[in-house]
Amino acid sequence: MVMAEGLAALVWLIAKGAGVFAKGGKAALAPFFTAAATQEKGFAVLRAFWPNLSLKAVLMKAYDNTGTSVVTRHEDCIDVLNRNADFEVVYGPRMRKLTGGENFFLGMQPGWDYTRDTSAMRLAARRPDVAEVVLPRAAQLADEIVTGAGGRIDAVPELFLQVPWDMTDTYFGVGGERETMQDWTTVLFWYLFEDLPADPELDTRAMRCAAGLRDYLDSAIADRKAAPDDRPQILNRCLALQGAGTPGMDDLGIRNNLLGLLIGAIPTISKACCLALDELLNRPEELAAAQRAARSNDPVFEQFIWEALRFNPHNPVIYRRALHDTVVARSTLREAKIRKGQIVFAATLSAMFDRYRISDPNSFRTDRPWEDYIIWGYGMHTCFGAAINKAVIPAILKPLIAQPNLRRAEGPAGQIDTGGTPHPQHFHLLYD
Repeated sequence: MVMAEGLAALVWLIAKGAGVFAKGGKAALAPFFTAAATQEKGFAVLRAFWPNLSLKAVLMKAYDNTGTSVVTRHEDCIDVLNRNADFEVVYGPRMRKLTGGENFFLGMQPGWDYTRDTSAMRLAARRPDVAEVVLPRAAQLADEIVTGAGGRIDAVPELFLQVPWDMTDTYFGVGGERETMQDWTTVLFWYLFEDLPADPELDTRAMRCAAGLRDYLDSAIADRKAAPDDRPQILNRCLALQGAGTPGMDDLGIRNNLLGLLIGAIPTISKACCLALDELLNRPEELAAAQRAARSNDPVFEQFIWEALRFNPHNPVIYRRALHDTVVARSTLREAKIRKGQIVFAATLSAMFDRYRISDPNSFRTDRPWEDYIIWGYGMHTCFGAAINKAVIPAILKPLIAQPNLRRAEGPAGQIDTGGTPHPQHFHLLYD
């Protein structure tokens, strides 16, 4: 069946690609090949015939490497993301440029610095806060925005960016000026994780945004120390840890950790909301079922969101770099040698469609176990805000999806507009 699916996917790619080229020429091929549905077809071909691909070609320009590997099977993707002694995170050099010198734990290998910073930040960003502080505020605000929009909403700036920014303001304690913070964090997320070609113009823009964010955070920390309060905010708890002599909680450490959290929060939540809703709008039957669940407060509503993101994830791959010569899928027919310095793309989109691990992978189902979803990464570097994402994204989408006759606006306005970036900027919707 895997072989048959691979052949069918290859035929689909050839036929569909030819049709797109005939209509729009080379310019139309870029959006075609970056679409999640197209990427999954390509991964289906690889899973069937070349599940672990190793190339000498350097595709990643932003971080030093000696070549490229692509891992497509679920078992092998999890293996790569778990083997920290063999495959390292690469973000450190760019993280240091953003902070002006120090790393952030997302760019660290296992060790004291990683343990120190993550442990302290988990004391500041407490798990019970999700249900007690973050979720009620997000649900209330989302409901107010949708109710007040009058049946017409540009969902990205008015809802999908607004709610996570409000979280950084009311819960993180460092929201800053809304539009500026949204711009800063989106550019910096793009620079860290999505700038494969190492665009020099983006580099210049990112350095400008990073300098602004550093200055803002330094001032926010100083102002709060001068006028402390007792709100349940991450900044306040960081300062309390500093007062208790917690390692890594000096002003610079607090600033750098908050900088990293901000970069990960707003763009991730906004993009995931957009892509999940876009996928549901392309599936009328599933959208109708999700609407019934939203209106009746059925907990299965969340499953519609995760399944939509399985088909249309905000991040289809996670990349690591080989620390030395090693092997993936040892002693199997798909065994592949990975050379020291190669960038390894663990194709999590592909892993979530791997028939060897995922039951009935091509069907949209709401009864899947949470373990089937690799949406926020895996292993040591699972997204620090995964628990917040899991709660807030459905809370943002629920009041909108519950609206009667929810539909796209007519014409291009009803399609996601990224404005030439990897992140949605506008998405116009109507409802009765």
